[in-house]
Amino acid sequence: MKQQPPSALDPLERSPSSLEHVAPAPPKDAGTAPRRRSRGIWLVLLALAGVGAYFLWPKLTGKNSSNAPPVAGAAKGGRGPLVTPVDAAKARKGDIGVYFNGLGAVTPIYTVTVKSRVDGQLMNIRYKEGDIVHQGDLLVEIDPRPYQVQLEQAEGQMARDQANLTNAKTDLARYETLLAQNAIPEQQLATQRALVLQDEGAIKVDQGQIDAAKLNLVYCQIGAPITGRIGLRLVDPGNIVHAADTNGLLVITQIQPISVIFTIAEDQLQAVLKRFNAGQRLRVDAYDRGMTRKIAQGALTTIDNQIDPTTATLKLRANFENKDMALFPNQFVNARLQVEEKHGVTLVPTAAIQRNSQTTYVYLVKPDSSVTVRNIVVGAAEGSDSEIVSGLAPGDVIVMTGVDKLQEGSKVRAHLEGDKTQKGS
Repeated sequence: MKQQPPSALDPLERSPSSLEHVAPAPPKDAGTAPRRRSRGIWLVLLALAGVGAYFLWPKLTGKNSSNAPPVAGAAKGGRGPLVTPVDAAKARKGDIGVYFNGLGAVTPIYTVTVKSRVDGQLMNIRYKEGDIVHQGDLLVEIDPRPYQVQLEQAEGQMARDQANLTNAKTDLARYETLLAQNAIPEQQLATQRALVLQDEGAIKVDQGQIDAAKLNLVYCQIGAPITGRIGLRLVDPGNIVHAADTNGLLVITQIQPISVIFTIAEDQLQAVLKRFNAGQRLRVDAYDRGMTRKIAQGALTTIDNQIDPTTATLKLRANFENKDMALFPNQFVNARLQVEEKHGVTLVPTAAIQRNSQTTYVYLVKPDSSVTVRNIVVGAAEGSDSEIVSGLAPGDVIVMTGVDKLQEGSKVRAHLEGDKTQKGS
């Protein structure tokens, strides 16, 4: 019997050896995949446990893991309330002034626009712009020659009229003798007397013309009418000036002394009048625009005679010696008028005073180093100090800085300025 080739046999009839030869071998790492999957799950669980421990640990131990500042009065490690460091100051007894503030402007006491009183050519200028000149100093020269000619003419006319007068007086004496001898009529004597009077009148006119010519010569030399500072030159040499010119030759303003004109409210007038009419010298301080630097100190000299109804204010004038020339004409200043000096009052730094919509208060440091809110009434203020009318007494310690961290009953460690010890430490 002829055998079939192996390829023609039924697959079910193949030998086991051939099936084992065809089946693929299993992979080498097939058993490690479940182990890797379980390991990843444990890693995730461990990470979640670590995050939970990080956030739960501060709550379990009572510690704050954040960097935020502790709230005053909160527990700190279970050892009691927190102590807040603050800067403090003591209320003290002292003196303070009561001031009225007003806006003002520096105004020269005298301002003169120098003009020519004669017509003529401007010849010489004997000053420099911005110079300080004294009363009587020669400033400007105008051509004097036309007025010198007028003087000579007037003097010549006077000489002629004097000769006529002398002749008329001689004739009058002769006529008086002849009238005594009845040699001439009385009318002729009366006419001669009138002629003498006429010549005497002509002499007076001539003298007036001479004086006018001399005065014009004086006006050709223009001097300083006041002591002060000269401004910019308004007319250059060589120009023809006239007495009727609207513009002047120069302007002089008095600098020393100088005044400040400022305003106060009409409600403050009675307090000022009471002391001013009593003869008290009321001090006035001039400050710069920012009210930070004191420029000069003077005194009240004049109160205006009427209140401005549109602003309900009154103008006042204060004079300043201005030796250092710190005040300049038309300069804006803040004026502080002192109307009273209070002695032996309670003073505190203004920075320690707190305000809200209802009241004014301070944080008072008690002997047990806790703070309490104390309502106060503030009076006058001067510089960095304020008067306390009620609510505090000299020696009381109040908080200046760090009040934003405080509340009623907070514990503090108060550092007093100039004191090495710390209250509450």
